[in-house]
Amino acid sequence: MKYQSLGNTGLYVSSLTLGTMTFGRGDDDRMTAQLIGATGQALADRMVDMAIEAGVNFFDTANIYHEGDSEIALGKALGDKRKDVVIATKLHGPMGRDMNNVGQSRIAIMREVEDSLKRLGTDWIDLYQVHSFDETTPLEETLRALDDLVHQGKVRYLGLCNYPAWRIAQADGLARLLGTERYSSVQAYYSLVGRELERDILPATQGLGLGTMIWSPLAGGFLSGKYTRDGASEGRRQAFQFPPVDPDRGFAVLDVVNDIAQQRGVTAAEVSLAWLLNRPGVTTVIIGAKNESQLSSNLKAADLELSEDEMTLLDEVSQLVPEYPGWITSFSWQRGKTMDEVAADALASTANS
Repeated sequence: MKYQSLGNTGLYVSSLTLGTMTFGRGDDDRMTAQLIGATGQALADRMVDMAIEAGVNFFDTANIYHEGDSEIALGKALGDKRKDVVIATKLHGPMGRDMNNVGQSRIAIMREVEDSLKRLGTDWIDLYQVHSFDETTPLEETLRALDDLVHQGKVRYLGLCNYPAWRIAQADGLARLLGTERYSSVQAYYSLVGRELERDILPATQGLGLGTMIWSPLAGGFLSGKYTRDGASEGRRQAFQFPPVDPDRGFAVLDVVNDIAQQRGVTAAEVSLAWLLNRPGVTTVIIGAKNESQLSSNLKAADLELSEDEMTLLDEVSQLVPEYPGWITSFSWQRGKTMDEVAADALASTANS
């Protein structure tokens, strides 16, 4: 297992993070449990132990996962090991029908942090993240409330999730202007079949010195290898197509992933995760599982070294189609070239596409 600092902080986290969205009561019959599964406490305990034995020191949860049951299960599973690990949780989603039980207002933040602390059975949260952007609460209110939590010692670091690049820059700039605690990390979706992060978000995080936590690195199981073109496979994507995947492009990527996996004697999931772990700007990749065998396979990705040729094959088959202004900046105003040479390069690129 490798470790690196989370953004511009002195906090070191493992390259793999255990995501605990599946942690919950084994007898849970709610809709979310039917869609993503619920481990029960005994299995959650074993998964936490497996992760720690593999070198994982980072655990991610949220208040809305199974309406708080994920936090409870994680807290119990860690027990006295809590002091040796890094816990990340989130707020924003609805925790009831009350109008103030959602979002990032001061009242919501102060209530939710206390509830999360109780469920986790801890005195502090290492990384407290806003789960999405709140369109109704002034950003200043959110930043000042979160800053108070850091000064109170209830929270160590702050993170945000699922923001567009301009919102990330806006939040960082406003925190600097107000003198409040800045966000240290961005949690966002990224996979071989979902590389949109590379257009703007990843350049923003790299430019601002923020760490990145990657969620759904297997695209909701699509890159596990169990899905086929004929649709005969079983899995949660059969009922819940999330994150969305373009099937033609997705199965073209999966063909290459499966070929590499077969040649290396590993799983498609290991190849897909190893590719992400080698991408620039990625701090940690969040893995989750419904059972021990899935988790065991995912953990092995930390030790899988893909060759340069294998990385190139995966890069090429999953490459994004350039969008404006990307297709302008990719060839314009290149140093050391005349405009005629730039034009010639543009013509050649168009002819080859």
